[in-house]
Amino acid sequence: MYQSLYRKYRPKNFDEVIGQESIVRTLKNAILNDQLNHAYLFTGPRGTGKTSIAKILARTINCENPCNAIPCDKCVFCTENSNQLTDIIEIDAASNNGVDEIRELKSKINLVPTIGKYKIYIIDEVHMLTIGAFNALLKTLEEPPQHIIFILATT
Repeated sequence: MYQSLYRKYRPKNFDEVIGQESIVRTLKNAILNDQLNHAYLFTGPRGTGKTSIAKILARTINCENPCNAIPCDKCVFCTENSNQLTDIIEIDAASNNGVDEIRELKSKINLVPTIGKYKIYIIDEVHMLTIGAFNALLKTLEEPPQHIIFILATT
């Protein structure tokens, strides 16, 4: 099966990330010290690893037995096919930028995670949301339920 280069060589854990040492160290320390926040904002130019680090963070947070903030690859959450994880929801705001999509997200936000500790929403290209959509998301973003973490990625 053909796979594009950026997917084939995408890092699987924090130790494989190159060029973002300070960010990786900060996120690892937050995980190790159990000081997770309800929302993260990753910014930077194209190709700097915002979405890759968001996916690694999401996997690591929900891993049952992380070793030094690296997923174990043995627990139920780690062995699930990453494309079928129901607790990590990735939304491309460039194509899903309307109020209706955010209302649908808000209707599902109170559902508890199925496998992991948290349900994590990765909203890529968040700057593409319309003003109405962002206003609809704002209250939920400010005060999400205990089991929700938002990761917003934007240029």
